[in-house]
This record gives sequence, structure tokens and C-alpha cells, in this order.
Amino acid sequence: MKFAYRFSNLLGAVYRQGNLNFSKDGNAVISPVGNRVSVFDLKNNTSETLPISTTKNITCVGLSPDGNIAIVVDEDGAALLVSLITRAILHHFHFHKPVNSIRFSPDGRRFVVTKENVALMYHAPGKQREFNAFVLDKSYYGPYDETTCIDWTDDSKCFVVGSKDMSTWVFGAERWANLIYYSLGGHKDVIVGCFFEKDSLDLYTVSQDGTLCVWESDTELDGLILPKKSKPQPPGPGEEEEGEDEVERVEGEEGEVIRGKVEAPKEKKTRNVRFKHRSKHFFNKEGDFNNLTAAAYHKPTHILITGFASGIFHLHELPEFNLIHSLSISDQRISSVSINCSGDWIGFGCSGMGQLLVWEWQSESYVFKQQGHFNNMASLAYSPDGQYIVTGGDDGKVKVWNTNSGLCFVTFTEHTSSVTNVTFTSSAFDLHRYRNFRTFTSPRPAQFSSLAVDVSGELVSAGAQDSFEIFLWSMQTGRLLEVLGGHEGPVSCLCFSPVQSILASASWDRTIRLWDMLDSWQVKETLPLTSDALSVTYRPDGQELAVATLNGEICFWNPQSAAQTGSVSGRHDLETGRKETDKITAKQSAKGKSFTSLCYSADGESILAGGQSKFVCIYNIREQMLMKKFEISCNLSFDAMEEFLDRRKMTEFGSLALVDEGAGDGDGVNISLPGVRRGDMSSRHFKPEIRVSSLRFSPTGRSWAATTTEGLLVYSLDGSLVFDPYDLDLDVTPASIRKQLRLQEWTSAIILAFRLNEKALKQEVLESVPHDQIRVVCGSLPDIYVEKLLSFVAACLEKSGHLQFYMTWAQNLLMLHGQKLKNRSGAILPTLQALQKSIQRHFEDLSKLCDFNVFNIRYAVALSKQRGMKRAAEDDEEEEEEEEEDRELSEEMSEASLDGADMIL
Repeated sequence: MKFAYRFSNLLGAVYRQGNLNFSKDGNAVISPVGNRVSVFDLKNNTSETLPISTTKNITCVGLSPDGNIAIVVDEDGAALLVSLITRAILHHFHFHKPVNSIRFSPDGRRFVVTKENVALMYHAPGKQREFNAFVLDKSYYGPYDETTCIDWTDDSKCFVVGSKDMSTWVFGAERWANLIYYSLGGHKDVIVGCFFEKDSLDLYTVSQDGTLCVWESDTELDGLILPKKSKPQPPGPGEEEEGEDEVERVEGEEGEVIRGKVEAPKEKKTRNVRFKHRSKHFFNKEGDFNNLTAAAYHKPTHILITGFASGIFHLHELPEFNLIHSLSISDQRISSVSINCSGDWIGFGCSGMGQLLVWEWQSESYVFKQQGHFNNMASLAYSPDGQYIVTGGDDGKVKVWNTNSGLCFVTFTEHTSSVTNVTFTSSAFDLHRYRNFRTFTSPRPAQFSSLAVDVSGELVSAGAQDSFEIFLWSMQTGRLLEVLGGHEGPVSCLCFSPVQSILASASWDRTIRLWDMLDSWQVKETLPLTSDALSVTYRPDGQELAVATLNGEICFWNPQSAAQTGSVSGRHDLETGRKETDKITAKQSAKGKSFTSLCYSADGESILAGGQSKFVCIYNIREQMLMKKFEISCNLSFDAMEEFLDRRKMTEFGSLALVDEGAGDGDGVNISLPGVRRGDMSSRHFKPEIRVSSLRFSPTGRSWAATTTEGLLVYSLDGSLVFDPYDLDLDVTPASIRKQLRLQEWTSAIILAFRLNEKALKQEVLESVPHDQIRVVCGSLPDIYVEKLLSFVAACLEKSGHLQFYMTWAQNLLMLHGQKLKNRSGAILPTLQALQKSIQRHFEDLSKLCDFNVFNIRYAVALSKQRGMKRAAEDDEEEEEEEEEDRELSEEMSEASLDGADMIL
């Protein structure tokens, strides 16, 4: 249970390559990120990364019309059938070649996959009871070059395929008598998009040079005629005149083969479907330098969205080609365009910058705008309550992420060079006004490689890599206080003691120096090492120091006595892979690898270590042994992932990666420079190396995060899959617990539920306790169950809507058992921080709601006053009218009485 961490979310990257998809309701965007798939909920402003991964980067994702399943295909053609409801992999399949696009038919019964110059139509999984989920129905040949895009008619009778040979092919999903295939020309560049009109065979085709062709069909969808034979049969000799070759089987695959010729079919008794070139339009009036790179069409509203290499996109109304809107969203190439079912939101993906944008074109506003670090992510830090994560990257940006939503809400761009380290304090960057609060500079230019802030937040220190010095500044004044010299090598890491004003500095000169901040910044102790120090960190109680060295070891020191208490050799646990250009095995390559980042757990009993490897290790400090190892990535698109040499890549001249196949035109082999740690960015075909640059445990202890080549990975405890009873006995059963509840023995029921330790049962028991009995139950609980109950309340408070109920539990537990909990402050600290995180999140949500309601209440009050004044004015008018009527009535009565008196007289 303690180390049952599972992959939770991927932050720091929102889009890499491939096509975007909107969910069925149009409220979520499904985006491929490397070899994973992320779902961004635009209504609730949250993100989720599916717990699936392919062996290489994903190139295309096909979504079923009902939104229940998706087919994910990577660069090699390996496909996964994924359930979007259960988030599980249902089937594995391999297309053996790279797949360019995949598209389900509108009725969900078939899907078409394009690879090389062929279109393959499969039966959709789940529609028929078959052993194999991917059953090939037909293979369509026609284009001479690679196929690029697909679209279906609304009734799923036909589909169209675009190609790099500048032709567009219309195929029948069935063997229609008057339409088997049809080839369309008219373009002078690669076809980027082809779209059917709504409930019609009319076509729009868009090419890379910015040309739109409109094709009009002489036949309606109802005019497609089935052949006399209902079942598809191989064509006879007479049918070859219609422009179709003899049907044959492809070796190793089942399914009918349909081959098309470019010539138009000849007339027969049945009139064939024909297309007429109606009109031609051009996007690029100024020239051909701006290529059209992506296109999407919304059939109900007849809107065409086109994206260009310059970051500009256009909205046109078809078929008149009226420009509705044009905007530049980036200076990078738009890689993918998608539009939701209602036609209001348009999704854009830019692979060059790692951007994902959702634009509402009617209001001309952003619904969603996210961008990750488009270079390596270097470091991370948790906020004190664990609610935020701040990351720094080689792109010079500092981003703050919300751990609950998984989204970035502020980016600081004040740095002009790579950010090598970050730490979280409330006054460095103002998270209330989102601005730079203070900038610290050195008297002479220095390359800072490490950073640390003391517990009080008053002292800021940075270590230099070139001058071997440590700089100290005051947070209040921003002035440089002292420059500490003494190291004889670059300063690799700094760490302040959490209980004392002592700074520990690690250097490549094989020493750890402890600096006393209260005694004139003098060296208090120097700890000798056997190898270069790469990372140093204090235990949360400040009584132990962990150091990672270049020889792959982790050494533990007592900072008070300056004595080494233990060491762990982690070189064999790293298990680094070999690079493509390596001439040695992975086992030999591992001898030069080491841990570069360390982090203690919240209780200080274990330590997390990561480095130049795809593995993250958790060690038990007391036993000095490996407890668990996490594989952070299985993506073979990264370098240094493979363990053995692939003999299929070996030639008579050596490894294929080292063979220069260029013809002297400058496109040679991209071999990284010696000693380059972060990858050679000068090469055009950059293949990043897998590595872990920074690790941090959450203050709550429920999760940990790692900055890797893939992005910011978050691993959380998954208690639902682990049965971890406490003091279990034969009489501890769900039936006995519910019996205690019926007898209103609340304390006994809680103790039994926590002994069985099932989350659903614990929540049921806890929420059965009456509100007025909470204080009594908390006072009668044994001490051993107080911490367990407080931890469970903190976990429930984070997601439950019963805010006052769980707050009452937390308040009574802390008030009645505060002194006992204070004595175990070290062990109870993660629970208290989890409680603080939950309360803070609810406070922020409620404060926003209250601020919003304040204006609503003011408006309602003003409206009621206005109506009251209006009603008062109407009442005054009514009173005046009544008084006028009374006055007229009295005058009439007086006149009548006078008339009567006159008559009497």
C-alpha cells in the first residue's frame, strides 16, 4: 500500500503530433501527446491522461461515432483498441506499415485505414461477434503515392481518399453497380483535405498549395444501385471493361481487393456516377510560400477551416467561398485542425511549439489555450500545500500547474536563458498579481546551476557552475549579502536545512560543505566524498543528509557528527539503455550513469532517486535496499531506450544509424556531440534522450512528480486496488459492521471499518454518524485510530460535497487530540498538509462563488429597489386616482343634494 503509486497524469505537454478529435458531445478534446493520449474537458477545465501507452509516438487517433472506443496508431503502425469508458486496452493489432489516417463511418459499422497507397476497410469492432476485433473487408488500390486523408458520406455508402499524387479517389463501401471507384484530378500539389457535402456526393478537395476545388455529382446518394447479386462476387470478364481489374487476394490478409484505373469508366446500360468540376478557388493570393497544412469541414454549417504553415487560419463558407474569419494564432505551423459537433469550437494543434488551442469563432475568443515546455523540462517544485507545481525549462519559461485540474494557469517569461532550478516560495513570483516580484543578479556574469531558499524565505542562494561560488541575497531588500567561495569545482546542488540556518552545497570537487548562516557564513563542516557530488538533500527533520555521486551511489550522512551512516549502490538499478549511435552495449554504458536527483519521502523513511535512465527507484534508507522501481516511459521514439542491439539495423558497414546514406547534399548522419547532456539541438532530426531531471514528493505524501523528457509525470497512490486490512479478525466483516450501525454503536462501527480498511465501507460508516454525535465519537476513539481517521477525512474532504460534515470531523479530531498529535508531528505532517490542501481548494472555489454571488445579490437588491420604487409610484398614482374619484363622487353627491333641496323648496 505504501508504494502502490500508479501513473496519474501527464502535465507539461498538451500536444506533440497527430490529429485532434472532439468528443461526441463536443465538450472535450482528445489529443495525442507523445505515446500517450490526453483528454481535456473544456466544460470543467480539467485534463486527464489515459493509462495507456504505445511503443512509439502516436500519429493518428480514430474515434467512433458513439464516442465509446478509439483506435490509436503509432509511427510503426502498431494499433491499440481503447475503451474511452473504462480507459482499458481491448485489443492489440499491427498494420505493419505507418498509417496516415483512420476514420470511422458515420453508422459506426466500418472504418477505413490508409497506409502507403492503399485504403483498407475493416469491420468496426463490437458490431459483430467475432474472435478478431479487426476484420479486413476490402482493400482499395488506386493512388500511386501515399494516401493522406479520408472522408465518408453521411449514409456510409461511399468514402473519398486524398493522395500525395495530387489525385482524389471516390470508392464505394459496397459494390455499387454505378460507382465502384472514381478518380478526380485538378490539383497541382498534395491533397490535404477532401470532404463530402451534407447528404450528397458533391465534393470539396483542398491541396497544399492553397487551392480549393468544388466537384458536383450528377447522382444523389439514393441513386446508388446495388448489383443484381447481393453478395460481392469477383467480377467476370465483361466487368473488366468497366475499368476494374480482376479481384485477387493479398497474401497474409483476408478481404476483397479493388483496383482502380485513372481512366473514367465507360458507359454501360446502367448510367455511372460522374463528377463535374464546378469551380476553383485560391487561398494564397500573395504567393506559394505559405503552405496549407491542415483542413476541416463542418457539414451542417458549410464552414471550411484551413490552417497554414505561418500559423494563420481561415474560415470560409462553402460553396460560395465567402471569408468569414481570419486570424493568426501562432508563428508556427498548424499541424491539425478539428471542429466539434455543434460547429462552435475549433481545435488547433501546433507541433512545433507544443500548443493546443480551442477557438470559439462566433465570439472570437479562446475557450482553451495551453502550451507546454517545447524544450527539455529541467526542474520542478511543489507548493507547500501541494496544490500547485512550478516547473522550469530550457526554453526559459517558468510555468505553474494546478495539480487538481492538470492545467497551467500562469507562465512567467522574464528569464532570457534556460531555467536550471526552481523552488516554491510565496514571494518570489507573485501568484496573486502574476508578475515578477524581484530579480536577483550577481556582480559579474555567472551561470547559475542550483537554487535554494531557507525555511523562513529570507535568504536566497544560487550556485555558479563557472566561478565555483555561492551567492546569497536578501529576499526583503534584494541586495547581495555575501559571495561564498571555497569550492574547487562547479556547484551542482544547494539545499537548506529545514530546522536550522545551515546551507549544504554539493560540488564536483568531491566535497559537501555545510555553511552556517548565523556565524558569518563560515564553513561549519566539510564532508569528503569518493566521487563528484551531483545532488544533495536534507531529510524533512534535518537529521540526515543524502548525497548522489557520479559513481552511481547514494551516501547518507549525519550532519551533526559529520559521519557517514550508510550508502546505496544504484548503478545496477538504473539499467540505462543504449543509444542508436552507441558502439557499446547497454550494460557497459550503465557504468557511466548515475542518479542526478534525490527526494525524501514525507516521513523520511524512504528516498526517491532518478537520473539518466527511464527508471525511478525508491529505496528504504534503514534497510538500504530497493523497494520499488518505476518505468516512466516505454516510448521507443526516445533515444537510450533499447537494451540490446537490433541486428535488423546492422549492415556490412556497421550499425545503420552510423551509416551515412547521403549523397553529399548535407543530409548526413546526425551524431550528437561528445559530452552533450541535454541533446544536440543543432541537428534537424532531433531524437531526445530519455532522462529524469528532477524529482519531488508531494507535501501530502499521496503523490510524486518527475520532470522527464516526456513531460511532467505525476504518480499517485491508488488505494482502490490494494486491500490493506489492519488488525484483521474473523469477526470483522461488513455484516458485523452494519449490525453495529443498526445498534447505533458508532465508535465500534468506525473501529471495525478501519480494521477491515475498505474505503467504501469506511465512508458509509462515517456518513451514518449523526452530526450531533461527532464530538462524542471523536472523544471516545482510541489513539491508534485518530491518525487513520484524520487521514481518511482529509482524503474524503478533497472530493466530497459534504463540506461542513467533514470539516466538523476534522475540527473535533484536532481539538480533542491536538496534544497527542503534536507529539507525533513528523508522522502526522503529510496528513495535515493534505487537510490544508483540501480546505484551501474548497476555500478558493467558494470564495470565487461568493464573489460572483455578491454582484448577483447587489443586482437583485438594486432590481428589487427599482421595482419597489416603481410599485410605490404606481401605488401613489392609484391613491391619487382614488382620491380624484372620491372627490368627483363627493362633488356629484353635493350637487345631487343641492338639486334635491331646490326641488323641495
